[in-house]
Amino acid sequence: MTRNTIKHIEKKFVSKEKLVVISAYSKLMAELADDHADIILVGDSLGMVLYGMESTLPVDLNLMIQHGVAVVKASRKSLIVVDMPFATYQINEELAFKHAAEIIQKTGAGAVKLEGGVELKDTISFLSKRGIAVMGHIGLMPQYVNQLGGYKIQGKDKISAAKIVQDAVAIAEAGAFALVIEGVKADVVKKVKQKVKIPLIGIGASKDCDGQVLVANDLLGLSESVPKFVKKYKNLREEVRDAFAYYASEVKAEQFPDSEHIYK
Repeated sequence: MTRNTIKHIEKKFVSKEKLVVISAYSKLMAELADDHADIILVGDSLGMVLYGMESTLPVDLNLMIQHGVAVVKASRKSLIVVDMPFATYQINEELAFKHAAEIIQKTGAGAVKLEGGVELKDTISFLSKRGIAVMGHIGLMPQYVNQLGGYKIQGKDKISAAKIVQDAVAIAEAGAFALVIEGVKADVVKKVKQKVKIPLIGIGASKDCDGQVLVANDLLGLSESVPKFVKKYKNLREEVRDAFAYYASEVKAEQFPDSEHIYK
């Protein structure tokens, strides 16, 4: 099976086929998502989802690379995009390229994702011109949580809305192949779509986007609490909890292992 490339994504965008993006961080999740996702995003949200960190800020390059390797090895079809963690691309363009190239070389991923708007236009252009495929991320940007004052909806006022549109245009002009737009009001998304001609991947940003992304653990109902924009397609947290309880009760009652599960 041929793995999706940037050209596959562009072709689907041109034909107006909705893009399916799943954020997954492990071998198991990548295997299960691969047949259904156009893109698997190895997001730095893994710090919060898997490691109990309070934000994405403590996540480092080595951790992203480790999970990127696992996801690439476990998948066959999806384009794999790996997040560049905080402080790996903001200092200067050369250091951003060094870290992006390290991600691509060590994981085999097809692209990297970074957060930011106009201020990162030159960095994205620098990477794109040197063979690094870049996905942008604007609106609610978790790496900017301290500056934004928390995880708040963006684009509520005219100034904020105009900034989001400005950011989107800058990122598209810099050569990004796609753009995640998070936590943004629907009317602002429409304005962005009028201005840019690259795929918009929404997360809490309306149906008007060209695709949607959710964290695998969230949509499966494994996370204890989820944002408003998440739809739980299963409630696996309860099913897993019940399975553990059932196993524990059978062990205590000496019902497991039974004859079927013992070597003779």
